[in-house]
Formats: sequence, C-alpha cells, structure tokens
Amino acid sequence: MNFPAAHIFPSPEPRIARRRIYPLFLPFSGCAARCVFCAQPAQTGKAPTSIAAALERAEHDLLGREGEGRLPPDLLDLAFFGGTFTALEPQDFRACLDFAVRWQERGLIRHVRCSTRPDAVDAPRLASLKAAGFSLLELGVQSFDDAALTVSRRGYSADDARRACALVQSSGLDLGIQLMPGLPGAGGSGGCSSTKSAMRDVEECAALAPSCARLYPCLVLEGTPLAKAWRQGGYAPWTADQALDFLGPACLALWRAGVPVIRIGLAPEAGLGKNILAGPWRPDLGGMAKGLALYLYLAERIWRGSAQNPITLHAPRAWQGAFWGWRGALEPRYAALGLSRGNVHWWGRGYFALL
Repeated sequence: MNFPAAHIFPSPEPRIARRRIYPLFLPFSGCAARCVFCAQPAQTGKAPTSIAAALERAEHDLLGREGEGRLPPDLLDLAFFGGTFTALEPQDFRACLDFAVRWQERGLIRHVRCSTRPDAVDAPRLASLKAAGFSLLELGVQSFDDAALTVSRRGYSADDARRACALVQSSGLDLGIQLMPGLPGAGGSGGCSSTKSAMRDVEECAALAPSCARLYPCLVLEGTPLAKAWRQGGYAPWTADQALDFLGPACLALWRAGVPVIRIGLAPEAGLGKNILAGPWRPDLGGMAKGLALYLYLAERIWRGSAQNPITLHAPRAWQGAFWGWRGALEPRYAALGLSRGNVHWWGRGYFALL
C-alpha cells in the first residue's frame, strides 16, 4: 500500500528498549531528611529495612531463579530504588555495588540503575557506579523551581539540580530525571500549585536531553507533613482532570525532544490507595496521558474530511489501547477531526498513514 509522503508520519513516542526490571527497594535509606510529600513505604509497598537484609532477600531470590532455570531470555536490569542511593553509609554503598558486580558476572543481570538526589552526587561516587557496571542514574529533581524546592524541604536549589544533571552526563552514565508536578510552592505560592511552573520544569528537563524521564504528580499521602498542610487548608493538590490536562502536553513536549517518558504516576502498589488522601492518582493515568499526547500530535497533522471525501487513518496497533482514551473520552475530539471508529484502521507498521 503506497501513500503520499506528506501523509505519512512516525509514532511520536521515542523508541526505548523494553527491559525487565528487578527492583530492589531501599525506603528512606541514605535520606538525611524527610520531604513534605514523602511516604516511601506506601509509595513502594515496602517497609524500611536494613541494607544487609534487603540484599540477603534479593540474593536468595536470584539464586532460586538461577537454580530453577527461571532466567529471562533477555536477562534483567537491577534497579536500586527508594531512599538516596549515593548517600548510603560507605559499607552499605559498597555492599550494593559488590552485589551488582557479582550478579552481572554470573550473567543474570545485564544493566544496573539507581535513583538518588541531586545533592548526593559527586565525581568519585559516580565513578564508583560506572566501575560497578551501572548504566543509568535517575535524579529525583522534582522541580527546577526554587520556591517549590524550599517549601517541599528538598534541601537543594534549582542550580544544584542543574549542576547534578550535568555531572551525571559528564560521568558517562545515562541520566534520568524525575519530576513531581503540582508541588506546594510551585509558581511562588505555598498553597497553590502552578501548571505554568510545572511546564517550565518539563521544558527545562527536555532541554537537558536526559535518556528518560518520569512524571509523578504530587499526591497527599497519609502520615506526611503535606497531609497536615492539606487538612489545614494550606495546600490544594491538582484534580485528576487538571493533572491530565497538564500531562498530555508535557508528555508530548518530552517526546518531541526525544525523551522517553518511562513512568507517569505512582505504580498501584498494595496499600497505596488507602494512604492517598487527595491528589490526582488513578492506575490508568499514564495511559490516559499518553493517549491525550497522541491526540494532540495527530490533531496537528489531520484536517477534517468532508462527507464526500472522508479521511481514513491507518495507525500502529501498539496505540490501539490508548487511542480513544479511557472509556472513549477522546472520541468527541477525534470526531471533530473527522475520525471515528469506522475510519481508523490498525496495522502492524510503526507509523501512521492518512488518506
């Protein structure tokens, strides 16, 4: 099937290798202070534990997989999440690096990644990660807005975050950036969150050209200082609709910069729901945001067909689940472009074609 070149356009989402992650959660480990929004046991589904105990459990599990022949054909990526990995006590940091090296040498782990804070990276620690086979370091930047960082008790400035991003990239490690749109103080106010400020964060993230990004809209979780502020009327989180209206354009802006968005919103861990007091959380938020981003992308390229000359869109089958939105929420928008379920056809190619 041949199409005019002007009527063919690629999928907007940057391609990224699909990897199987073996997560090792270390809640609060290495954290010098607690941020106003943080409740890591609820966010990760894991209770705080010693590094030695966490590594021992992971060792036992991986040995079991190895012994039973349950090795994935494409191997695993080991990921140290939670806490502040590069601020662990020296003996714990070394134990984690040794664990990563050992399982890479055994052939079960292919890549290793970790997450940490911008004020907990320096050249020696980054060199240690690189020597131990780490390939990606994700920085929990959260925002490049100084007011938001101050109110959230992050303990570093926007310039500190920028320097940390540059340091990671110069070390030879891939950089990941985690943002938390909707923080208190964003846009210069302690009580309201600004979508304009959040979009500036996205634009700055895109300009830094990280290897990947995550978008975690701020939630009010039980047991956090933010929960107290919310109960007292001092913080107003985004609604789900506000978050979605931001996340669609934000996701598209990152895609246009070649930045894959590897996570939107917290994963639905056991017990998370009962700890969410307010804010834009739903298990399908990521799919909805990507569906909206796709609509915005296609709307720029599609003209409305007439009754005498309707248009037909051939779309990659990979987009079929997100295309129409949750419960068909995007159908009226596509109808205004002349698209309906009758003239959108799915195929196995990786690009869109418009007739």
